[in-house]
Amino acid sequence: MAAKRIYAAWFIVHFFLITAVCFAGIFSLVAEGATTLPSALDQYARKAELVGAWLLGKQAAASSPVRRGIATYLHAAGIQAGYTFFAPNIPSYHRLTLELHYDDGRVEYDSPRVRGKAAALRLDSLLDRLADPLYEPLREVVVKMLAFSVWREHRDVRKIRAIFGSVNQPDISDFEHGKRESFQPLFSFDFSLRDEENESTT
Repeated sequence: MAAKRIYAAWFIVHFFLITAVCFAGIFSLVAEGATTLPSALDQYARKAELVGAWLLGKQAAASSPVRRGIATYLHAAGIQAGYTFFAPNIPSYHRLTLELHYDDGRVEYDSPRVRGKAAALRLDSLLDRLADPLYEPLREVVVKMLAFSVWREHRDVRKIRAIFGSVNQPDISDFEHGKRESFQPLFSFDFSLRDEENESTT
């Protein structure tokens, strides 16, 4: 009989913690305005999020045995993250735009093209890595190779300006007001395809 009570108590505590983790995550999303719910609910969601954090012991000091015990159990049971961990979240991505300058003054825009989904995935991964400061020494060489691949299809181009930047998605409120993705330039390179100096700007 005692074992059944222990199992029942453990069951109640376990699913209470799962519920608290899930609701804390959901209220966090609502409070940040990351849902389509009215913004008037943000302040109430923030209060509910704080209640959930308190139930999980997150308001206690970092050295608190209660906080450490709850955190250890959550991680050991694999229930430390709720739906928000798996929720769809579209991150910003990076784009390389090429300005093709012709002798007659025309300017056209193009971008590196690849064949196949696998190659497109590799190009996206490459562009994301170019934004990392660790890859700064390689940026110009890699961008120049991508620009050259486009120049082979446009032999009469005099100069190519490669503009690299991040594409940021609007948040929910901006999207509801008709705003679309925005482009934030990070750096650019000018490649002359004649006997002229190449330049780069950040």
